[in-house]
Amino acid sequence: MAFQPIVHLRSRSVYAYEALVRGADNTGAADILDRINESNRYMFDQSCRVKAVELAAKLAVPCFVSINFLPNAVYQAATCIRATLQAARRFGFPIDQLIFEVTEKEELVDKEHLKSIIREYQRQGFKTAIDDFGAGYSNLNLLAEFQPDLIKLDMALVHRIDKDPVRQAIVQGALGVCRALDIDVIAEGVETLAEMDLLADMGIELFQGFLFAQPAFERLPVVTWPEGT
Repeated sequence: MAFQPIVHLRSRSVYAYEALVRGADNTGAADILDRINESNRYMFDQSCRVKAVELAAKLAVPCFVSINFLPNAVYQAATCIRATLQAARRFGFPIDQLIFEVTEKEELVDKEHLKSIIREYQRQGFKTAIDDFGAGYSNLNLLAEFQPDLIKLDMALVHRIDKDPVRQAIVQGALGVCRALDIDVIAEGVETLAEMDLLADMGIELFQGFLFAQPAFERLPVVTWPEGT
């Protein structure tokens, strides 16, 4: 796993670290994910959860840890979460510091199944998030079905947003919906001061991207705070 911070800009603090899958030799995620299929998806999903918790405990992460999960790999949510809870107890990591993040880029085989997963995670007290919001198969339709604690704006919406009135309008609309539903928004893939400044002016407080830190392999990277923040 590599870890990349999600920062709270106004308080200059780290809100969470996202655990990002890597090979044992720091091979990129794309190479790993290309080898996932129906026969190994469940085992891969479970192994990633356990490894993320193990490393988070080893690194003494003091805030939330965000773990990606594959909804099509989860059969029974209560059963699947059991291994994660056992790992948290075994390695001594607080379960109330876990966020479960589902990507919109994976086509959902069964939307009702995903709703049941989210409900179970929320029932157990975990925070939930939709990753890559605005880039996937269902977009706003997902929010009509269930409301996570967080959404992460897809980096394609964030990239050069300071120069693109269309992207600005789309993000502004998404923010209005999220405020009405009491959902916090993370701007993902922020690389420039201009992007950060515009998004902050829109009211976003949580940021993730190379402007602050690149993912670090099996360690917590040092956060760079832009001048004037």
